[in-house]
Amino acid sequence: MPIRPNSGAETIDQDGSGPKRATNVSLSGRLLSEARALGINISRACDRGLALQIAEERARRWLDENKAALESSNAYVERRGLPLARYRQF
Repeated sequence: MPIRPNSGAETIDQDGSGPKRATNVSLSGRLLSEARALGINISRACDRGLALQIAEERARRWLDENKAALESSNAYVERRGLPLARYRQF
């Protein structure tokens, strides 16, 4: 069974409870109009989208940084099986 990282999403402030800072962003006019028509909070949606992008990039970088260790561990399991497999109850 290959080792895979946690997404890291739980480490990002997604609920908007952190301090806010004003910034300028450029958004698609069509998306902005539709979001406003649907009553979507633009700042909250941007926060969520940015938090997701951050989590994905962290996961990608973690995989890249740990690629050799993961490949080594997976190769070991392929050659020898799981170290404690004989004790599994299923």
